[in-house]
Amino acid sequence: MPHYLPDTTLAQGAFESHDPTGAVVPPIHLATTFLRPPEGYSQTGWSYSRYGYPGLEQPEATLKALESAAECRLFSSGMSAMTAVIMALKHGSHCVFPIDMYHGMRTWLRQYAARQGMEITHVDMTDLDQVRAAVIPRKTAVLWAETPSNPHWYIYDIAALADIAHSAGARLVVDNTVATPVLAQPLSLGANIVVHSATKYLNGHSDVLAGAAVTAKVDDFWEQVCFNRDYHGGVLGQFQAALLMRGMRTLHLRVGRSCQSAATLAAECLRHPKVEKVYYPGLPSHPGHDLAKQQMRGGFGGMVSILVTGGSAAADRVTTRTRIWKPATSLGGVESLIERREAIETNSHVEPNLLRLSVGIEAVSDLIDDLWTALG
Repeated sequence: MPHYLPDTTLAQGAFESHDPTGAVVPPIHLATTFLRPPEGYSQTGWSYSRYGYPGLEQPEATLKALESAAECRLFSSGMSAMTAVIMALKHGSHCVFPIDMYHGMRTWLRQYAARQGMEITHVDMTDLDQVRAAVIPRKTAVLWAETPSNPHWYIYDIAALADIAHSAGARLVVDNTVATPVLAQPLSLGANIVVHSATKYLNGHSDVLAGAAVTAKVDDFWEQVCFNRDYHGGVLGQFQAALLMRGMRTLHLRVGRSCQSAATLAAECLRHPKVEKVYYPGLPSHPGHDLAKQQMRGGFGGMVSILVTGGSAAADRVTTRTRIWKPATSLGGVESLIERREAIETNSHVEPNLLRLSVGIEAVSDLIDDLWTALG
């Protein structure tokens, strides 16, 4: 497709209508299998929906264009996309992960790595010396970065991590879920593969479970990732693909609004007497602020975390008193969510009084008033 700015790519949805009805939205094809000619190969390229179907073309082409990628694959969930990448590694591989990262992936790694003879090292990825010390030349296969990281929103230097990974013969994989391709493009900074929980901002309406992976280069490793999707049954369903595309067409508008509101909220939280600390990369006080300004564009994301005075009991009370902020897991939807994260990430490094705030698209003044009332 032609090269357009992200706003245009998303609004148009990488779609040119060839439907005789003139519909501006592609139809949903419910077929799970497609006719084949006698020689056994379909001219359309479709054979069985586990390998793909017409409805995947539009959202995959759109995300490929946004990430300036060589290829994109959609998965049935973010976890499906992430695990497909790790499962493409050889037995006994060594991987370096950040300490601050999505807890679901960390939990899966504990079980999978032990069974596969894999070696996993977690480091403070804001400290590049720690990363260099953890990487083992010709043994480390993947350096994995999630930036901004969940739930402290630390910023990792993607270009520097790419140099470290490549000098050791490893790949850099970046989880771009929170930044989205609207704010950051890790492939342009040297990442090899980018993954998304498309359930979050890409869909944006909390009604689709989906994942995505894009690659800078189509090679044997990427082909194995694709094989893992197809043969482990990780392809996205037809209705989910259509809903995901529906959500992606307003991604730039939703992310822009969330960024503006999150920045305002974070600044106000700094002044609240019952807030001990604020984690938000848009604040000059955040340790990754200057780096975020370099590798993010148009905003610092819609996620804010705060530490509440009074410990976990006080934080729990806040989540029961809000009316606009909904006490629920997940992030990136149009509605604002609040959660005491340590209650979900048990036995982790998360402070017991940390509240994770996913800032939606409501009026920011209402969000602030609601949170202030809940804080007392």
